[in-house]
Amino acid sequence: MSHKIVFLDRETLDADVRKPNFPHDYVEYAQSSVADVDERLKGATIAITNKVPLRAETLQHLPDLKLIAVAATGTDVIDKAYTTANGIIVSNIRNYAYNTLPEHVIALIFALRRNLVNYVDSVRKGRWQQANQFCYFDYPIYDIAGSTLGIIGYGALGKSIATRAEALGMKILVNDVVPGPNIVDIPTILRESDVVTLNLPLTPQTKNLIGAEQFASMKKTAILINTARGGIVDEQALADALRGGVIAGAGFDVLTVEPPKQGNVLLDPTIPNLIVTPHVAWASREAMQVLADQLVDNIDAFVAGEPRNVVTA
Repeated sequence: MSHKIVFLDRETLDADVRKPNFPHDYVEYAQSSVADVDERLKGATIAITNKVPLRAETLQHLPDLKLIAVAATGTDVIDKAYTTANGIIVSNIRNYAYNTLPEHVIALIFALRRNLVNYVDSVRKGRWQQANQFCYFDYPIYDIAGSTLGIIGYGALGKSIATRAEALGMKILVNDVVPGPNIVDIPTILRESDVVTLNLPLTPQTKNLIGAEQFASMKKTAILINTARGGIVDEQALADALRGGVIAGAGFDVLTVEPPKQGNVLLDPTIPNLIVTPHVAWASREAMQVLADQLVDNIDAFVAGEPRNVVTA
């Protein structure tokens, strides 16, 4: 059997994608809108998508589709209830960002705890030239060593962050859906941590997990890091908390809608001590190549009759 493979958003992956090990026709598109999908996946047996949504109303028009190979870990763009009910295999990418994402988290921690952005910006604006002494202390600086890191979501990435943080002398508190001897509840993490990092999927249970009530329970000197998914944090509540000094800072690599073509409350440059990066924590060159290789491994395994990294509803 010759398979037709269609990559709907090839532009999202800056890596070499090798040819699968079976007879196939391959078509790729830099980007695809939802309106494009029916026509582009017509006759396809294997679809590759990173962020193009594949919902029931689209999938029901694609009777030949057998595999959706997601070029990412998160599969919230896929209607998994439909795929599971209709025998369409969904595979995803796992454990590929074990260096790049934890390094991004650590970079955000350093930048915020040491107020690097504020100091760099103030120097650019001429503040140093106006100082009465060799330095100035307009923004508080806190040590990383000796501080407490709360990790909400203790899978492979959470554990990798913990390893790096421990090497820096941080105390670690963890919360996870999987019970364990060292798991603490989320209220304890929020109350006791100097830094909180979110590393869990967006689900109905985690949507707006962190809101105004949770911010009020945190230390005023605490910072929040989110490199997981937009929507886990109430964005308006975060903006209010930062403006009101309820917490000291935040570093976000994700927003509820990406790209934020209609704007987003967190893109207001007047919000203090907020760093927003454009969903690139995962995107080191090394990590993207691991992802691309695993993507094709998943496709090869499916065609060989041994599907791997299968995601169900």
